[in-house]
Amino acid sequence: MLPKAVKSIRDLIFWQYAKMISQSAGFGQTKSIFMISRFHKLKKGHIEWSSTIQEWIKENERDDVCNYCGKKEDNLTIGHILPLSRGGSDHPDNTVWICKECNLKKSNKRLYEYSILDKKINIPRIVEGKYLKLIYDLHAQAETLDVDEISILCPHCDLKNKCEELGTEEQLNLYCLEGIFKHNFNSERLKNQILVEPLEQ
Repeated sequence: MLPKAVKSIRDLIFWQYAKMISQSAGFGQTKSIFMISRFHKLKKGHIEWSSTIQEWIKENERDDVCNYCGKKEDNLTIGHILPLSRGGSDHPDNTVWICKECNLKKSNKRLYEYSILDKKINIPRIVEGKYLKLIYDLHAQAETLDVDEISILCPHCDLKNKCEELGTEEQLNLYCLEGIFKHNFNSERLKNQILVEPLEQ
C-alpha cells in the first residue's frame, strides 16, 4: 500500500526512487521512515537524481552480466527498457545490456509490466533508475506528472485489465506509470486528449 503522501504520478515516481535509495543504503524496502524522508527530500529538490553518466559507468562495469537476470554471458545484446513501439528511443538512457533470453521474454513489454508478470525478475537499480527518469520526462511532456485523479488516465491506459485482476481500478499503482505508453505513443496527442475530453463531458 502506498503512503498517503503519494497522490500523483510525480509522487509515485519519486516514491519508487526513494525505495531504490533505501535499497542501495542497505535498508531494503522495509525502513519506511527512511524512505518517506528521502521521498520528501526528492520532492523538495534537496536530493538530485543520479546523473546519467554515473548510471552509464555502473552499467559498463557489468558489461558481461545481463542487467535483468544477472547471468554472466559474453554475447549480450542491447535491450530497450521502454520499447521503441511505446515511445522509447535508441538513446543510451533507454538501453541496457541484456541476454538474448531476457530480450525475447521481455519483448515489447514495459518494465513494471514485465517484472510483475515474471515474478522472478528483481529489477536492478540501474535499470529502474534509467526507467524512472525516462517515464518522468515522458509524463512531463504529456503534462501528466501532477495528475492525482487517476481515473483521468484510465481511458488512455492499456493495462486496465491488470488493475481489474488486482482489484486496483482507478487507484494509483505502478501500471499508472507506464500504461499510457501504448503502441505508437505520442505525448502531444495524449496531452491534447486529456485537456479536451473533460471539456466535452
